[in-house]
Amino acid sequence: MMTRAQQIGVVIGLAIVAALTMLRADDPGIFKLIRGVTFDEYQRLVPRSFEPMPVRVVDIDEASLREFGQWPWPRDRLALLVDRLSQMGAAAIAFDVLFAEPDRLSPRNVVREVAGVDPVLAEKLPDNDEIFAGSIAGKPVVLGFGLSNEGGYRPPVKAGFAFTGESPVSAPPFLSASTPLRPQLEANAAGLGHISLNPGNPSPVVRAVPLFLTDGEQLYPNLAIEALRVAQGVSTYVLSGAPDRAGVMTSAKIGDFVVPLTAAGELWLYVTPDRAERYISARQVLAGAGVSPDVAAAVNGSIIFVGTSAAGLQDIRVTALGENVPGVSLHAQAVEQILSGQFLSRPDWADGLEILVIAVLGFLLVVVTTFVSPAVALICGLLITAMALVASWLSFLYGGLLFDPLAPIISGSITHFAATSFRILVIDRERRAVRRAFGHYLSPSLLHRIEHTRDALRLGGDDRELTVMFVDVRNFTEISERLAPAEVVRFLNTLLDALSRHVVANEGTLDKFIGDSIMAFWNAPIDVTDHATKAVRAALAMRETLAELNAGDAFGFGLGQQVGIGIGIHTGLACVGNMGAKTRFNYSAVGDAVNVAARIESCCKEVGFDILISDSTAKLVQTMALVEAGAIPLKGKSSRTKILAVVGNERVAASREFAALDIVHRQLIQALHSHSRNTRKLVGTAKLGAAQVIGGLTEFYQRISARTDHFRDMSEDIEKTAD
Repeated sequence: MMTRAQQIGVVIGLAIVAALTMLRADDPGIFKLIRGVTFDEYQRLVPRSFEPMPVRVVDIDEASLREFGQWPWPRDRLALLVDRLSQMGAAAIAFDVLFAEPDRLSPRNVVREVAGVDPVLAEKLPDNDEIFAGSIAGKPVVLGFGLSNEGGYRPPVKAGFAFTGESPVSAPPFLSASTPLRPQLEANAAGLGHISLNPGNPSPVVRAVPLFLTDGEQLYPNLAIEALRVAQGVSTYVLSGAPDRAGVMTSAKIGDFVVPLTAAGELWLYVTPDRAERYISARQVLAGAGVSPDVAAAVNGSIIFVGTSAAGLQDIRVTALGENVPGVSLHAQAVEQILSGQFLSRPDWADGLEILVIAVLGFLLVVVTTFVSPAVALICGLLITAMALVASWLSFLYGGLLFDPLAPIISGSITHFAATSFRILVIDRERRAVRRAFGHYLSPSLLHRIEHTRDALRLGGDDRELTVMFVDVRNFTEISERLAPAEVVRFLNTLLDALSRHVVANEGTLDKFIGDSIMAFWNAPIDVTDHATKAVRAALAMRETLAELNAGDAFGFGLGQQVGIGIGIHTGLACVGNMGAKTRFNYSAVGDAVNVAARIESCCKEVGFDILISDSTAKLVQTMALVEAGAIPLKGKSSRTKILAVVGNERVAASREFAALDIVHRQLIQALHSHSRNTRKLVGTAKLGAAQVIGGLTEFYQRISARTDHFRDMSEDIEKTAD
């Protein structure tokens, strides 16, 4: 049964888990950032290997600007560039350039701006936009358009769309408006594609590129896949949606190539380190002396992207590898990735799996932290963390799958910290109070059981069966009279410390020290199995310890001086609990069982033996070496209480020597109870024999392990006396 503190801890822990689960389901920016950084690290560890592909970037680089002047160039030069690339056999020519405004360097436009020039004359001058439009007509040229927040212009779509499954038209990012294209360029281009790499994403790192945009009714492809479509000469995109839900994309088929997409129609970029082999300087294509064979071979049959790497033109992007590269190169890498078939994908169910892991992991950590231990919960959390990292990494390495291990790990860490803090502040505070209250007189094993079995600890008075022990020092008055007070204290501390350890070691409870006496009991505050046996074992251990102390003169009395003890043990019903005032109390036991145990201990002097137990205890320890020691009257009881002397443990009970002693002892007891013609003489002789038997038991116990002839001699003396 849970304690109230544990119940509160579980409720608070599960509330935190629920909050973290809902937070992950909402997927705020911080989670997206963490996820993106994790996937970046995976790519940095194993980037896509660069392989020569029929994809090149004609770069308007610094060298080209130095030779042909600042950007933008007049469009008749771009027309020349298209003509040269077309002559070299380019499969497609895609411009990562916006052509929203008329060419201000066109002769017609320049003359128009001169005051007083005849407009008719100006119309006869060449127009660079017309030249460029004429150049791209009939060629595989793809022009780009950008996103705009103003106006309502939307470019025409040069390709058709076919769908499988439910319509995915509403899945991609929304296109409210775009930058306009010059009409003649728009009409003559073989394809039109948007050039935005991460629209609406504040991150400078480009991780996923939207292959399509939507206005809610029409889809618009991006520059990379439009160049791939034109290069293959296909007219239609085949898009796959979810079979039972609209507004979801799963893949796009572009001619011979199938591209896995996110639900929003994005392609996860799997990039290579930037390589010089990917670039051809525009200066080399426009060279007046002719194009080199190497350049011509590189262009032939390739998809060509025209863009700029010049820093001043501000088209520099950051890749997952942390490199600053021209934006046009990412369009080229997208096509390279499609051609190579090396994709990264994040399954639609990845979010659901990660949310489920957060919930299950959080629940597990709350339960383990509350009911087992924070250390075990930490070990479980570390194992789960390692498994999550390994599973995520292997999924990336061998399947190109992107699973976020950090969101569950961070959520689990927060949950574990909160649950551990609550346990330390509340639950363990109660356990520390129990340990302070019982630590002085309970064994560590019992304390552990009390801490983890709360319902077993019922304070305030409990009637239960106890085995009670009293230990007393023989002739203590005589000893104390010949010692100084400080020496008496040292003597008691040495003796009682050595003896009381055996109570704790055998799962007993130390009740109190009463002068030179010890009171202890078993089977409280929680159940102790075989409590009578453990009490007798503690008594036998005390006997051995006292013998060692005497042999080593631990008390400083001299080797001839022996200290003796008497031990009385009884099993019966007693009331146990906290007793005393509200501000100061002791955990103790009272009742008839306690009184009987004290009375049995006092009989040790009369019997002349050190360990005596009651018949009720003897019935529970029948495997021990026991002999009858008579019966004692008790106040308020009509019958006497039978007592027995404890000779030794089970090993002694199984020995041949004890078996012989037990036979002689039984004969003596039988003789005491028989009626013969010499009753008075026999009784007197039997009393002497009983004294010899009981008095010799201690010596017998001490000698029995050495297998001496003492028992045989003592047995013969007893037999002669009994006869």
